[in-house]
Amino acid sequence: MPPIRSQKSQKLVQQEGPLLLAIKAIRDGQYLSAAAAARAFNVPVSTLKHRIKGRQFWDGSRPSGHKFTLLEEKSMEKWLLSMDSRGAALTHAMLRDMANLLLRSRELIPSDPPPKVGKNWTTEFVKRHQTLSTRLSRKYNYERALSEDPGVILPWFKLVEHTIQKYGITSDDIYNFDESGFAIGISSTQKVITSAEYHGRRGVLQPGNREWVTVIECIGANGVALPPYIIFKGKVFLERWLLKPLLWSVNKSPNRWTSDEIGNDWLKKHFLPYLPIRKGKYVLLILDGHSSHLTPEFDKICEENDVISLCMPAHASHILQPLDVGCFSVLKRVYGALVMEEMRLGVNSIDKDDFI
Repeated sequence: MPPIRSQKSQKLVQQEGPLLLAIKAIRDGQYLSAAAAARAFNVPVSTLKHRIKGRQFWDGSRPSGHKFTLLEEKSMEKWLLSMDSRGAALTHAMLRDMANLLLRSRELIPSDPPPKVGKNWTTEFVKRHQTLSTRLSRKYNYERALSEDPGVILPWFKLVEHTIQKYGITSDDIYNFDESGFAIGISSTQKVITSAEYHGRRGVLQPGNREWVTVIECIGANGVALPPYIIFKGKVFLERWLLKPLLWSVNKSPNRWTSDEIGNDWLKKHFLPYLPIRKGKYVLLILDGHSSHLTPEFDKICEENDVISLCMPAHASHILQPLDVGCFSVLKRVYGALVMEEMRLGVNSIDKDDFI
């Protein structure tokens, strides 16, 4: 027989919701004092002040030594299992990042240094949950991917089918995105006419700019193409980069690679705003296993906006990634031909403006 709560405990449980709303209102700046928020949500001001200082709700509290409540740990456990089922099993470092993010989100006033879990916290977390275990990752054999191993490819298609059926996703709400690097001043490999006595590949003069730039593209299963997202190498943002086609986005990176911050920026400020009107509730976003796509922040943004991210098997993007074969290979070939044409017209330097 389940335990019967006293009237006092029932009252505390009932006021927990308004307390959480009051704390959120203060955090969002809607109220300047705890007293004003307590009056607005009809909760004890003393209890609200204690909760702001970090005191946990007694019903969800843990013995000393635990940083998270049972509900918070259950949420993290569910997140780990969800990522594993989508082909993106996370490391201990990724779980630690998620836990630290949750600790920082509790603070009304950010502290310096920010709160963090201990170095052994993830190990103890896995031990506490019977549904989780730690295993060594298996390196995927690249030669097997080249031969299109059915043992790896077919289960992934079944996972895609199961995800579509589970969330009721239509073909108009399925998208694939990928990034690729371009050498600004390097032409593509082309057939050239040379002496029959010459053996090997013939050297061709290049404009000289070997600087790389990354382009993120996203396409829909119904043929819709979102505007491109360009990442230049640099430490400052130049005003002339703003002279870009309408809806294009340009960002900077010290090494021109996609970082965790850039991945989140693309998802939140580019993909979601330019996403066409959905036919259903959920959107399926197919991606590769790049580290910038597997961060807690990236997954949190997806969850808040009903986006289901699904990772492709390792080393199989050249088989399964539509953008690799259907977009980037063609785009690079055409761009390389344009670089060669510019060189014939006497252009000996191609910069970022020319690339745009």
